[in-house]
Amino acid sequence: MRIKSMITTVTAVTALLTLATACGGGGNPAIGGIGGDSVAGGTGHANGVGDGGPDEGTLENPTKNGGVNGNAPKDGTAFQKLPKAGTIAAAARFVNGHTKCTEITTTKDGYEYWDEDAKYDGKYSVTERGSCDRGDTRIFMIKDPKVFQAAFKAEVDAKEGKGNPNSGIVVGQDFTVGSTRSTAMAALLKPQAGLLMLNCHPDFKPPSGFRKEPALVKGCVLTDYYKD
Repeated sequence: MRIKSMITTVTAVTALLTLATACGGGGNPAIGGIGGDSVAGGTGHANGVGDGGPDEGTLENPTKNGGVNGNAPKDGTAFQKLPKAGTIAAAARFVNGHTKCTEITTTKDGYEYWDEDAKYDGKYSVTERGSCDRGDTRIFMIKDPKVFQAAFKAEVDAKEGKGNPNSGIVVGQDFTVGSTRSTAMAALLKPQAGLLMLNCHPDFKPPSGFRKEPALVKGCVLTDYYKD
């Protein structure tokens, strides 16, 4: 998802959530290693420890407070087992645990794709969006994942079969990430990240051995296969 068009027309898409360059830290770092410190202008920096909110977990105990995967039943669906952040701060910490996102900006200043991403609003059930490190990776918080998936599918359908059939957008339960870096995409889909790609392309046929799980909307699937 080059997330110039959130729909990842792969080539441009390089990586919605490149979760995989992890940051480390001692003690009890919050998800991804980013702390709860914040500064004026809607940015938060990554160095703290502890939780950033009541819905967040920690790297050592991701289910604390019902955080990442905290409410997922053992026999739940693929979607129910996806990470859940609760807040954009937690989502940024999560992303930073796999790829660089040491600072999150939620205002126009420092958000390179602010105007382009403006269309991803209530119609997509997006409640908040932020840009990592004033760069190409962006995080979108989702209120109703089914509404988001339906809107994403409509965007794919509007292309009438064009575009990369092996691409989509990487999702958690309540957040999604877009980037123009392909390395991000691949990192995101690694098992340790726990995220999957929402693919709604009618010609998508992953090779054997890759996942193809039901999404919340008919015509879309959740998969760990991606090819730029």
